[in-house]
Amino acid sequence: MSDAPQPIMILMADDDPDDCLLTQRALSASRVINEVRFVGDGEELMDYLLKRGAYAEADAPRPNLILLDLNMPRKDGREALREIKQHHSLHCIPVVVMTTSKEEEDIVRSYDLGANSFITKPVTFDRLVELMSVLGTYWVEIVELPKNRVEK
Repeated sequence: MSDAPQPIMILMADDDPDDCLLTQRALSASRVINEVRFVGDGEELMDYLLKRGAYAEADAPRPNLILLDLNMPRKDGREALREIKQHHSLHCIPVVVMTTSKEEEDIVRSYDLGANSFITKPVTFDRLVELMSVLGTYWVEIVELPKNRVEK
């Protein structure tokens, strides 16, 4: 473990602007000081990660952690998760599924597709702050993440 936590870049894929805003506020309230960026669906997530479309020329740093909702338009989280974990330069990015679902089928399928964690979104802001604090502690202070790799 490093002496001081290194900031990480978190990319959240969620089509609900309120969930994104609440997550950003919860991260701030839990004192998790990291850059957080947001995309609205799985298609935009893949564009961001692969630097295509609107992100072809954009300053889109590679995330150290992805928070992924399952139920999104255009391309859902399951499809995006499959693509991420099958892609040679993306598969090592940790993906935490964060969704409203508590369905056993969604849990099993997410892990089968390579999710690193499956979390049901809390229903209160206080619980969300607590969750963001735990996630921040775990992913920023405890886990050693791979350095950002350059795509070959």
